[in-house]
Amino acid sequence: MNARKTSGIAALAALGLLSLGAAPRKDEAPKHQVPRSKDGDVVIALCDGETTLEVDGVKDPSKIDRKKAQEISNHLMSEWRKKNPNAHWDDPAPVLLANAQPPTPPQATKAPVANQGQSASSNADAVQKKQDANVQAGHTYGAFSARDEALWKASAEQIVQEGHKVFHDAKELGSTVAVSCDMCHPDASNTHPETYPKYQVQLGRVALLRDMINWCIENPVRGKPLAEDDPRMKAMEAYIYAQRKGVKLEYGKH
Repeated sequence: MNARKTSGIAALAALGLLSLGAAPRKDEAPKHQVPRSKDGDVVIALCDGETTLEVDGVKDPSKIDRKKAQEISNHLMSEWRKKNPNAHWDDPAPVLLANAQPPTPPQATKAPVANQGQSASSNADAVQKKQDANVQAGHTYGAFSARDEALWKASAEQIVQEGHKVFHDAKELGSTVAVSCDMCHPDASNTHPETYPKYQVQLGRVALLRDMINWCIENPVRGKPLAEDDPRMKAMEAYIYAQRKGVKLEYGKH
């Protein structure tokens, strides 16, 4: 298993409590199968579908707290590394936009209007007239002021911050086992959003980033999948992409 494949397999949260079930229909995504504990203990599986851990004495998944979930995650990742000594696993991503402070918009009365892009459709004159108002007045493809640009940037920063919160919060993710995405992907490391869409073996098809987010929510996190327009889904996508700012897009790459 090479580095790219392993990073895809372990994309996002790498833990999973998976139950035995009926064989999937042809139109269903593959399900990981994990061994059942003879003592009835919780069995947690890594997203590679091979590495598992029986949590001694824990029969109720809801009794697992964040500290315990992190310990389990660390153990599973350690076992995975032993089995894949030559596989590359990125160090935690540097904190980029996630913890950045949104810029402070300049005073409206001092905000100049950019000259570039002015056209009849951009309504540049109206932008100039409205720049004193306490709202953005620019045109995305035309004239806009420094204040407009700062307000737009602040809006983008806000959704990234929201995604950072969800990514690190098991309750926000709807986890029933205290597992959150950051436990194996600190600061969204090894998520490689720039490689989507790409074929994911776990799903048996080409997947978008949101598909993998839901895959991990359903299986590792043991929550309910999010709708595509769910604010949490949008925020997490924003956060994960923000953490890879500047990285070349290479869809389909493994």
